[in-house]
Amino acid sequence: MTARVAEWDSALHVLTLTPFFPSRQNDVSGCFIAEPIEQLKQLSIDSSVIAVSPLHYPRKQAISSAAAEWLRFPQIPGNLGLSTAGELLYARLLRRIRKLHSVKPIDVIHAHAALPCGRTAELLSEQLKVPFVVTVHGLDVFNSGFLAGIPATWRRNASVQVYRAARTVICVSRKVEEILEAGMPQPVVSTVVYNGVDPNLFSPNFSANLVTLERTDEHFAPEIVMVGNLLRSKGHELVLQALTRLQPSFPQLRCHIIGEGPDRPRFEELSRDLGIEKQVRFVGRQSRSEVAKAMQRCSVFVLPSRNEGLGCAYLEAMSCGKPVIGCRGQGIDEVIEHGRNGWLIPANGLEDLMQGLSGLLSSLELRSRVGTAARQTIMEKFTLSHQAEHLARIYREATA
Repeated sequence: MTARVAEWDSALHVLTLTPFFPSRQNDVSGCFIAEPIEQLKQLSIDSSVIAVSPLHYPRKQAISSAAAEWLRFPQIPGNLGLSTAGELLYARLLRRIRKLHSVKPIDVIHAHAALPCGRTAELLSEQLKVPFVVTVHGLDVFNSGFLAGIPATWRRNASVQVYRAARTVICVSRKVEEILEAGMPQPVVSTVVYNGVDPNLFSPNFSANLVTLERTDEHFAPEIVMVGNLLRSKGHELVLQALTRLQPSFPQLRCHIIGEGPDRPRFEELSRDLGIEKQVRFVGRQSRSEVAKAMQRCSVFVLPSRNEGLGCAYLEAMSCGKPVIGCRGQGIDEVIEHGRNGWLIPANGLEDLMQGLSGLLSSLELRSRVGTAARQTIMEKFTLSHQAEHLARIYREATA
């Protein structure tokens, strides 16, 4: 890392605009943005962060450990107003950013998501004469996956305009980049920067693993962990159905579901209908350290999501040395090699999920081997240091 700092001997000032960032109300939201920013300081990258939220959303407050300013702006409620939200945010920000730029010149603007922050960054870039880059975090690259019709066309057109104007479009996986390339009328400059993991926080619990190794199979109480928003697309129903059918073979099997979301009541009702409510625990939102402990404690991490640009939770569980199960056709299949450092199943593949869980839960040797390979994969390519180095290079190339 020292060599990198020496190579980049001049400091850069990056303005980050994002709708995702930790707050007092939710200290885990946007950690995939906050954590790399902290890492970038070691590479002479100084960041000013403005986290934004529409006026009709509940007010958010900054937390001292995450150096960001929360700012609210007017937006037509709902997805109908998303195509014009960038202009409204720009009007709200312009005076503030001009003042910041006069005191501490901005070298590059990094926007997260095309709308509204990317559009705002485009307008600020024109005003300040500095380049901007934009990161696409999910598979809905053109913001057309909801409220179809003319509003979807407006959002698509606005997104295309942002990608054309950006110095670089950063995609969190090759899967996201492919959707971008297929949907753009003309080619744009794009690159893939995978999210990174803090390997010290998300590390194997060797003492717990030693205890597990000393257990006999008859005393082993297997545990599955899921982490993610409680939405239908995340695959919770599939896991609950698999648990029901695996119960005769694994009567002690438990499942901890971490996260909140609008479909939580639906999944709780399903677990009761399936007769497995005693085996399933909905624990709600947890802190970063609590998530890490849950991953260290579990036997297998499962998230058969059908709509995932990459999925930080997979990488975090892999960093903890755990076998993870995800779906083919999602960003995570660029990281997982089936059977070596994780497990891949088809979307909605209940039989494949059951077979994968049964094989992993039945074999301590298989879990250990896959988990060890998973940790090695993270350490080689997917730490916060790797992510920060890629971002620093993009910033410097944008200003060259």
